[in-house]
Amino acid sequence: MKKKALALFMILCVALTTALVAGCGGGPKPQSSGSGSGSGAAGAKNKLVIYTSMKEALISGIVEGFKKKNPGVEVDYQSAGAGKLMAKIAAEKQSGHILADVIWTSEVPDFYQMKSQGMLEVYKTPIFNELLNPFDDYDGSFTAARLGTLGIVYNTDKIKEAPTQWSDLLKPEYNKGFGIADPALSGTSYMSVALLEKQFGWDFFNKLHDNGTRIGKGSGQVVDDTSSGELVACLGVDYITNSKIAKGAHLKMAYPPELLMVPSPVAIFKGANNVEAAKKFVDYLLSQEAQQKVAEAGTVPVRKDVKIPEKYNLPAPEVALKNGIKVSYTEILPKKEETIKKFTEIIKK
Repeated sequence: MKKKALALFMILCVALTTALVAGCGGGPKPQSSGSGSGSGAAGAKNKLVIYTSMKEALISGIVEGFKKKNPGVEVDYQSAGAGKLMAKIAAEKQSGHILADVIWTSEVPDFYQMKSQGMLEVYKTPIFNELLNPFDDYDGSFTAARLGTLGIVYNTDKIKEAPTQWSDLLKPEYNKGFGIADPALSGTSYMSVALLEKQFGWDFFNKLHDNGTRIGKGSGQVVDDTSSGELVACLGVDYITNSKIAKGAHLKMAYPPELLMVPSPVAIFKGANNVEAAKKFVDYLLSQEAQQKVAEAGTVPVRKDVKIPEKYNLPAPEVALKNGIKVSYTEILPKKEETIKKFTEIIKK
């Protein structure tokens, strides 16, 4: 009898201990969300997951602003080159489910391709009429969130006279010192190559090769290499360059008349875990508050009611939209692989 009582007492002790541990949070816990790449568990029901090619200088402030406006939404963003992100998305799609809710990059043809494959949720933000729209065939599958510009970024210790034309890159002072990011990795680089080819033809790239133009890695890397002096100049993205200048880099950015304007679309994946939170993020990204953050990061917003700091010497949104080299995105979509291959063969030959 004593043995039975002792056994019962021990069972009760174990049960009580288990209950206390569970009540104090001693069991398994879900991972908490972060604001940087790879933090938290992608796809969690209370978490918004964003894939973006925007660098930390741009995406972090926007995410923090969104979280303040939406305190109940956790956010995880993963930043990488557009090429790497599309490979990741393709692998996730193959496995049965894309983990991201939102995608924001600068490789416009990718969005047309995803749209044609039925991968994107159609969402027309209620503030669309307040925006500048670079897409003639807009239907809500994706919306421009930035009118990014690229120009000739040069090291002021190496280049004393500012370039004014794209043909200046063929001068001796740029010999073996001008870099272009790999268009297979960078969406902005690919779009720039496509725009320059449309404007000047492949002969321009043959001349760049003859003057020793080099293929760099990502769009941030070629700006870093120009800042360090490894390159004397590069084809550079506005906000990436401006963030380096703000930190003391001896760089300047020149815009030839043939303006490279590359929209950065944002879209929601169809079947996303958090469609409603994704819609809130798109609305916030396109709001005056977030677009002011876009401008303050040193790139061109999609709203005219935003003040661009004079120090960046950026074109006004309506000027960028009007003066940018025009291209039919649906026409260049089938030529993407061919364009990247031909560019690589010319520059590396």
